[in-house]
Order: sequence, then C-alpha cells, then structure tokens
Amino acid sequence: MSSTLQERIAEVSRRIERACARSGRDSRDVHIIAVTKYVSLEATSAVLASGLVNIGENRWQVAESKWEALGHQGTWHFIGHLQTNKVKDVIGKFQYIHSLDRMSLAKELQRKAEAEGLGVNVFLQVNVSGEESKYGLSPDKVPDFLQAISHLNRVKIIGLMTMAPHEEDPELTRPVFRGLRELRDKLNGMGLTPEPITELSMGMSNDFEVAIEEGATWVRLGTVLVGHEEGS
Repeated sequence: MSSTLQERIAEVSRRIERACARSGRDSRDVHIIAVTKYVSLEATSAVLASGLVNIGENRWQVAESKWEALGHQGTWHFIGHLQTNKVKDVIGKFQYIHSLDRMSLAKELQRKAEAEGLGVNVFLQVNVSGEESKYGLSPDKVPDFLQAISHLNRVKIIGLMTMAPHEEDPELTRPVFRGLRELRDKLNGMGLTPEPITELSMGMSNDFEVAIEEGATWVRLGTVLVGHEEGS
C-alpha cells in the first residue's frame, strides 16, 4: 500500500464519521480493532505507536510472539475460531474473545478463568448469513444457548459478533448486520443476561460503513487500515 499508516487511519476515521452522520450516531461509540494477523511484529508495534489501542489476532500460533513483545501495550482481542485446547494460551492475555460458538468452549473458558481468578469478556458468534463455511450459532439457537451458560459466572457475554459474506457491493451485507442488531435487541427484551448486551462486533474492511449504519460498536479492520504484508 502506498499510503502511510497515519494517512489510512485518517481516511478510515473520516469514513466512520460519515457513516455515523448518515445514521445519526456518535462516532465515539464506534471502536476500531486493528487486525494485525497478516502483518509482522514490527508492523504491529507501529500500529500501537500510532495511537490505535485495540489489536485483533485470530490464531495464537501467529499472535504469540507479538503478544510476548507487545502484550503490555493496548487491548488485545481474539477474533478467530478458538479451539478449546488453546483457551489456556489466550485467557488472561486477550481482554476480549469474539468467537464463543459452542458449549464446550464456554465451559473451558469458565474453568480456566476460575482457576486464574479472572473474568472474561465474550462475544457470541452468530452465523446470521447461514453460510455453511462460517462458524457461529444460528440466530434461533442463541436464546437457549444463553440460558444454558447462565451459570458460568466467569464468562460475561457483552456482545454479539458476526461475519457477512464478502460482497462486491457492500450494500448487500446490510440484512446480515441489521439481523444481528435486531437479535441483540430481542435478546435484551427477553432478559436472558444479567446485564443488557450492548456490543456488536461486525464489519470488516469491505463493509464496515454499512455495519456502522446498522449499529456496529466494534469494527475489525485489517487490509484497509494496517495492510497485508507479502508472504503473510
């Protein structure tokens, strides 16, 4: 990418401001997660030095060296599919986990958090689009899942996460993002969690403006923001 990191941050910020203006939202309610999974330790360090504080990684094997060097900085989000046997690696290091999608993972998060005297902030991953290639609970299964994990007092459900299909026309993703927002509002009306679910993790480089218009509070931006290094 020919532009500098600071130029890309400025352009993304302008796009977020415009999307918020179109939808009557306050841009301070939208948080950027800089997805660094495709860039080096040096590039991740530069992201943190730029003033961006939220770092997104999706595999511990890739994130480990970055976290060891930079984990004392910023806020770390685990945004990929989390294998149960990797919970021991990420808990206590990543302040947010965006991909709870099954009971076995919830139980392991509870077990490890309890052992370490921690709580863990979690997003339920919901497969709104129904694509077989995507992880996540189907929307109709979410109420029962929330009831089933209600006794897991170390696992705090703060939000919902989804991924839309990659579309050439981002407008085509709108029903997916709207569906997640509507699901959140429905769940809050049912009172299934001790506190209302407030956060929506949705929107990536290709479609984040539409996601913001539909209520995203966290957008996960890689290519448009931090780039994609050759060979990664």
